Amino acid sequence: MQHSVQVHRPGKRRKRRKPPDIEDRKAFERLPLWVRVLSSVPLPIWYAIAGLFAWLAEYLFRYRRTVVNAQLQRCFPDRDAAWIARTRRGFYRNFGQVSVEIIKAATISEAEIQRRVTLVDAEPARAALDSGQSIVVVTSHNCNWEWTLLKLSIGMGHPVDAAFKPLHDRFGDRLMLTIRSRFGARMITARRLLMRVLRHRGPARIVAIVADQDPVSSMARHFTQFMGLDTAFFVGPEVIARAGRLPVWYLAMRRDSQGHYRVTFEPLAAAGEMLPEGALIDRYARHVEALTRERPADWLWSYRRWKVRREPEAVKDAAASDASS
Repeated sequence: MQHSVQVHRPGKRRKRRKPPDIEDRKAFERLPLWVRVLSSVPLPIWYAIAGLFAWLAEYLFRYRRTVVNAQLQRCFPDRDAAWIARTRRGFYRNFGQVSVEIIKAATISEAEIQRRVTLVDAEPARAALDSGQSIVVVTSHNCNWEWTLLKLSIGMGHPVDAAFKPLHDRFGDRLMLTIRSRFGARMITARRLLMRVLRHRGPARIVAIVADQDPVSSMARHFTQFMGLDTAFFVGPEVIARAGRLPVWYLAMRRDSQGHYRVTFEPLAAAGEMLPEGALIDRYARHVEALTRERPADWLWSYRRWKVRREPEAVKDAAASDASS
């Protein structure tokens, strides 16, 4: 039975008030001293702290533990309580390690990123770039997505335009902009990314997007099956790829050992490939799901992923389509 998907455009919704400068903030020219001091602590020490942090988050503060348990149980209904508990512990361990790695990213050297993150099957993407063809890469919240961006910035030999959603906290937003752009990535708000791609007339570039968040603020959403659940996704990667006739790869990140990762380029669409509406997002969702089922503890289970639901009429239409297929 085929699954019915659609692009959903909801009506008007009350928007959270944004700070006036949220779209135009700049990275720090120089990080605050206390950030540089914290970040300079060697990673082995940080990993020891991460273990304590993970235990405190899971057992003492119970940080979003209800959310983690509920989402694991919904996505893996055939697993028993012992498996859920083991996977939850693995998630908090991963969450602690990624947290300290992001702190370390404020001062980590290019050489250390090169040593710790390996690109696999990147040759077709690099060949497209070398020929003058810009590309789209989409990744997900598996393992350390921030280090993926740093590796892309120095490991492909071509400039990177990376989409981001501004944080409401001004200091935190500027800090993350500084970390993400350290090795040359140009950070562009997701709302402005499409126009930047269409107007670009310079050298071939990598357009990088993390696309597995819940599209709470987007007026266009594509619904498909993900982890066995009806799930909304951003349509931005598909719109950008179609408008620019760009090839698309999914970047699947796996942890080989503590602090060492492998990022595999998995093709999603060829340049100019004519796909039905929503098909590229379907392919992306299948790849993210395959990686998450392979290594379930490495996905960001503390994030409330299924807030956005179909409107009642859309649910009925989807059910009717499923029944007739």
